[in-house]
Order: sequence, then structure tokens, then C-alpha cells
Amino acid sequence: MESEPDLARIAATVGDARRIRMLALLMEGRALTAKELALGTGVEPATATSHLKRLVDDGLLVAASQGRHKYFRFASEQVAQLVESLMRVAPRRKAPAPAAHEPIRAARFCYDHLAGSLGTGLLALWLRKGWLADGGDPKQLEVTARGEKALAALGVDLAAARARRRQFACRCLDWSERQDHLGGALGAAVAEHFRAQRWIERSKHSRVVRVTPQGERELRRLGLAEPR
Repeated sequence: MESEPDLARIAATVGDARRIRMLALLMEGRALTAKELALGTGVEPATATSHLKRLVDDGLLVAASQGRHKYFRFASEQVAQLVESLMRVAPRRKAPAPAAHEPIRAARFCYDHLAGSLGTGLLALWLRKGWLADGGDPKQLEVTARGEKALAALGVDLAAARARRRQFACRCLDWSERQDHLGGALGAAVAEHFRAQRWIERSKHSRVVRVTPQGERELRRLGLAEPR
């Protein structure tokens, strides 16, 4: 017997204000405990447990036990893409307009790859340099021969990125910049390389990224101005 996606079920799951807040917290890219998610959502631990069970049952989250704690994270990259898509189309709250230099707009993680003006600037730069090119699919990107040499010289492990069981390189529309940044395994590899080289630092319990003085120098050397 054929089956079809239960859209009503998943819409009801993410439509709950507390559950969607939990998913937004997990966009930091870190696994979080039930207690951390309860505190971040403003609900009692028992209530959080009930919501987390629903998210796990519907395939949005997975849980892993380590010691006395149970950690929750996205079940797949597609869940992160879903949450980011909702962030792009969601109406803005009635609040003072954020300043253009607001840190989360300048540089942040979109799950495991770089977003904000830093992320969109990198993709635009590498397209101009001819390191990346559009593939057959409008959202997919390919690394050119020039890009292979340049990214390898930069220290990005392309072989490891290609070996991951996910799409290799893709366009991901940025909710704050309204332009594309680099997603997929390559986007994650670039972000991890920048972090390992201490070009960027993540703010604690936040998706916000700070470009270090060394990172500023390296970005200028690559031809990218400091994100603002």
C-alpha cells in the first residue's frame, strides 16, 4: 500500500510555539540537553520532555545518551534547512528594526555552515574568482579546477567533504541578507576549517560568529572585507 507525506502532522508539530523555539535553539549546531532546551524555551522540564518526544517521534530530532545526560540534535540536514526556510518566510515581530551591524547579521552559523554577510560574501567572492560554478540544478554548485587548487591551498579537505553522505555544495538563501550563502558538506568544511585555524570564534550558546584579528587579515588577503 502506497504512503504519502503526512503534511498535517508535521505542520502541527512545528506549529507549536514551544517546539519551534526548541528547533530554533538547535540551529546553534550543538546538541543540547532537555534541561537546556527547557530553559531556552521557558517551560518546565516535564513539559519539555513531552515536546521532545513528539519531535523525536516525528523524525525531526534524534537523542543520544552520554553519562547521565541525554542530548538532542537534528535528525538530518534537511531539518536544519526546514527551520532556516521558516526563518526566511516568517513575518517579522513588531520590534525596533535591528541595526545593519547587528552581530547575527554580520556572521553566524546556519546549522554547520557560515551565514550572514560573511557567508554570502564568501560565496559571491568565490563565484567571481571562478572557484565555484553553478551546476545542472539551480541550487547545486560545483568546484572548478581552479577552485580545487585554491581551496586545497587554503587547507579545505575536499576529499573528506565529498565523502560525507549529504549534498556536496549548494546555495542556501540567507534570511538576513536575502542572498545565497554556501551550504552542504563543502560549506560545513569551510566553516570548520575557519574555526580550526582560529579565523572565527563562536559565541557561547549562540550562532553568532566573531571574526578574529587573524581572521580579518586572512579574509582581506582572500579579497573579502570584514563583515558588517
